[in-house]
Amino acid sequence: MRTVTGAELRSVLHHRMLIERLRQTFRAGVEAPAAHRHTVQTYGQHDGTLLLEPAWQINQCIGIKVVTDFPDNGAPGSGAPESGANDLPAVQGVYLLIDGKTGMPQAVLDNAALTKRRTAAASALAASYLARPDSERLLIVGTGALAPELVEAYAAVLHIKQVLVWGRHIDKARKVVGRFHRPKFRIEATDDLEGAVGGAHVIVCATSAKEPLIRGDWLQPGQHLDLVGGMTPDAREADDACVRKARVFVDTRDGACKQAGDIVQPMRAGLLTEDDIAGDLYDLTRGERAGRRFYDQITLFKSVGTPLEDLSAAQLAVEMVLHNDTIR
Repeated sequence: MRTVTGAELRSVLHHRMLIERLRQTFRAGVEAPAAHRHTVQTYGQHDGTLLLEPAWQINQCIGIKVVTDFPDNGAPGSGAPESGANDLPAVQGVYLLIDGKTGMPQAVLDNAALTKRRTAAASALAASYLARPDSERLLIVGTGALAPELVEAYAAVLHIKQVLVWGRHIDKARKVVGRFHRPKFRIEATDDLEGAVGGAHVIVCATSAKEPLIRGDWLQPGQHLDLVGGMTPDAREADDACVRKARVFVDTRDGACKQAGDIVQPMRAGLLTEDDIAGDLYDLTRGERAGRRFYDQITLFKSVGTPLEDLSAAQLAVEMVLHNDTIR
């Protein structure tokens, strides 16, 4: 069974290639039963969590995301000293890919790298339907590990010429900018969020914000707003005015309407109904719903992730790794 490290995965899983594979997989669909979540008792202050997310395509491949969340990792004085628990992140995981014809395990992949790359690719896939084709100015709101991935993914589907990165701490935004060497676009850090929003063609938020960062009053005709963070019902990245002004799309209706605060909270307040959601990635990739209808329309895309994306990305990564192994 092949092990695919994060570095190896990043080297073979190119954004443009992955975006097209996701497009094909959303068109075809996969089987994805509900995730399994279990509490794991520990001797620490907090119990751990084990998450299992399966998905498969009949007679092709089976994938299982295995993620643990142990909150005491990294806490002062937690864990056995010899285990090095204080140096470990709370959330860790792997992705297991299995042959769908024989049931034989094929590969174990680094889950963190896989998740970052497929998340950015899903946003770029949505933008290929929802952003103006002539979009050149990209704003990234957030300075986490996803920020560089999102820049690269968007540059694969749009002719990006200028990128601004905003974070609560300007030094962190500058670190994101510093990761790009000789890019084909101009990239800078900014501390003026409102001004950056007003001047962008595409605004991408990937934060852990609990309160809205983006105000609908700041939005301009023709913009595309992509909300990647806010993965729980109590988290928000954009205010209600953004929802009112935009044509709203999601990655999956079931996930967004249950998990995403930027969708759940407006629905609870009666500002948005499920029928008001113009479409999801299944609709867009299958041509069942139109994306951007006119030049000045404001579009909003909210993602929470789906096992389909993990399975699609893992399958492509293993194909590319095995191909490289063969030609060496």
